[in-house]
Amino acid sequence: MRRIGFVCNPIAGMGGRVGLKGTDGKLAEARERGAEPRAPERAFAALEALYERLPDAEVLTAGDPMGESEARAAGFDPAIVHEPGEETTAADTREAVRRFLDRDVDLVLFVGGDGTATDVAETVTEAGSETPILGVPAGVKVYSSVFGVTPRDAGRIAAAFDATESREVSDIDEEAYREGEVRATLRAVVNVPVAEELQSSKQLGGGSVEGLVRGFVAGVDPETTYVFAPGGTVGAIEAALGFEGSPLGVDVWRDGELLVRDGGESEVLGALSERNVIVVSPIGGQGFVFGRGNQQLSPAVIRRCEIEIVASRSKLDEIGVLRVDTGDPDLDEELRGWTRVRVGRVERRMLQVV
Repeated sequence: MRRIGFVCNPIAGMGGRVGLKGTDGKLAEARERGAEPRAPERAFAALEALYERLPDAEVLTAGDPMGESEARAAGFDPAIVHEPGEETTAADTREAVRRFLDRDVDLVLFVGGDGTATDVAETVTEAGSETPILGVPAGVKVYSSVFGVTPRDAGRIAAAFDATESREVSDIDEEAYREGEVRATLRAVVNVPVAEELQSSKQLGGGSVEGLVRGFVAGVDPETTYVFAPGGTVGAIEAALGFEGSPLGVDVWRDGELLVRDGGESEVLGALSERNVIVVSPIGGQGFVFGRGNQQLSPAVIRRCEIEIVASRSKLDEIGVLRVDTGDPDLDEELRGWTRVRVGRVERRMLQVV
């Protein structure tokens, strides 16, 4: 029987859709902006997939709001090894993991982002344990290579893996991230299940985007509202249009006017018009178009927009496929399939969203 320790960071990802680029130290502000938890539903999706494949798994978890209800809803009768306080902290995550290790779990399955991954990985490393870990993506920053591509992928991997490999956990300074700078630090190297459905770590794509930018700008329609996602390639387009966008935020622009800079979901929705286009570039090394670092582009926003994907040829050669994880399985399914990606002034390349 497989024994799995499961812990959920209930506030992971709350800052994403309201434009905070993370929740560390910003929980109160996220709530003031109307942020709602997204981790519990992703926790349930992972556990449901685990139960479908391995209903007799022994699940150890923390009390609510860190996993108990989601485990029971998925069909398990979990053993509660830690009772967190009303306001959970990283210390609760670390204590739960320590107790999992004391009980010789076969896998630590956690829900969160890179910050939670760091808490889990450092706890495992400090204990001198080789127990593998696996992340269910729920945070704003999900750049480490220890996460399943989707929550259900993580659940399926947890049920079926039979080998592990070493992978890196990196975390990003959220204060610097909010100021438009990515400062990634390697925090740990841990064992992770071997599976195709694991995401890669974030890498920088090379190649010139000058032709791509010229082609995009030449085709701008003054009656269309453009929603610019984060990223360097998209930022080059914004600069060519004559304005300074938010390097790691979402901007809305129409006919020479910057309507929203670094906006959250509600601000973006409020600025949309009859015709809207999201301009987005996939994350290098991973291929994610939606669901990593741009949660402001919620299902509600995406459904009201056309999508223009832009990327250098070298980035597409590196990633091979595109990925989506919007939090809405129906929308993810609608987005899957072959799509055109602008790679030059007039050139396009067909790439599959998987």
